Amino acid sequence: MSLLRLSVLLCAVLMPLCLPARAAEDRAAEDVSKLSYDARLTGYEYAFAVKFFPIASQGQSLEMAYIFLPGEAGKPVVTLLHGKNFNADYWASTARHLQKQGYGVLMPDQIGFGKSSKPMQYQYSFPVLASHTRALMKSLGIERSVVIGHSMGGMLASRFALMYPQAVQQLVLVNPIGLENYLKYAEYKDTDFFYKAEQAQTAAGIARYQRDNYYAGQWNERYEALTRFLVGQLQGPDKAQVAWVNALTYDMIFTQPVVTEFGDLSVPVSLIIGTRDRTGPGRGWMRAGVDYEPGRYDRLGKTASALIPGAVLYELPDLGHLPQIENFDVFTGELDKALAGRR
Repeated sequence: MSLLRLSVLLCAVLMPLCLPARAAEDRAAEDVSKLSYDARLTGYEYAFAVKFFPIASQGQSLEMAYIFLPGEAGKPVVTLLHGKNFNADYWASTARHLQKQGYGVLMPDQIGFGKSSKPMQYQYSFPVLASHTRALMKSLGIERSVVIGHSMGGMLASRFALMYPQAVQQLVLVNPIGLENYLKYAEYKDTDFFYKAEQAQTAAGIARYQRDNYYAGQWNERYEALTRFLVGQLQGPDKAQVAWVNALTYDMIFTQPVVTEFGDLSVPVSLIIGTRDRTGPGRGWMRAGVDYEPGRYDRLGKTASALIPGAVLYELPDLGHLPQIENFDVFTGELDKALAGRR
């Protein structure tokens, strides 16, 4: 398999997206070839003011970027956890929707993502990211929160709920990856494998495979705008650093499963699943002799909800890995039901 084909495959199965902020839409007319962003996305504007939380971890002084929108008295804070190749800003439309209903909203960039620090010598794990998120919440006086995670953010949200059930009022998983234990069917790959794939990425490949895999062949200016920060970092001064950190964070997806502990979740859980989704990390390097079709979210939502005590499943027919983008009104309708405890 060529590096280009591999990079495209990784992008197709692991790149989570969501509705763009207005600023992202405004950038859609830019010439892609001129985009350039450093590792911390200097010059890339988020829809809301960004603050930084200092973290001392693994012998390093780091900064965790975040957005916090206070809500009405008596309403919970909703913490939105981003996916693998995105950042807090892609939650902007969801945040506005929630804030109109009085919720407070917390949107962190995890260490290694967005405007947060990207240490190259670091043991990235879901537990360490969960601990950073908990520390950030405490610094803001947030004792309990509704936690919503999309794609890789769903794996992180699940780990957070397992580690800190007392801090989770409700867990909502939106087309999360991690509904399968990937190394049961895929070969293990060293970080160098993912680094080479990251280095081989192209702007055209990112756009082409997002179009074909996430939007059923549809494409428009709003969808394209969501690729701009990725393209900018691909062409930026810190592209090698970003590629290496991206490779490190692929590893935890394969080696740190959460589905094996779904039965231990003790908080109210809702799953919002676009059933057309076929996201299957490792599909391109299946183990010899394994007869299994990964990424069948039309089945995975049901099997996962059966594993989680009291889980409620909201299925969205004809929507894929990104129901937030494909049909925001349908998505928020189901999200509102989940937050209100309605079926």
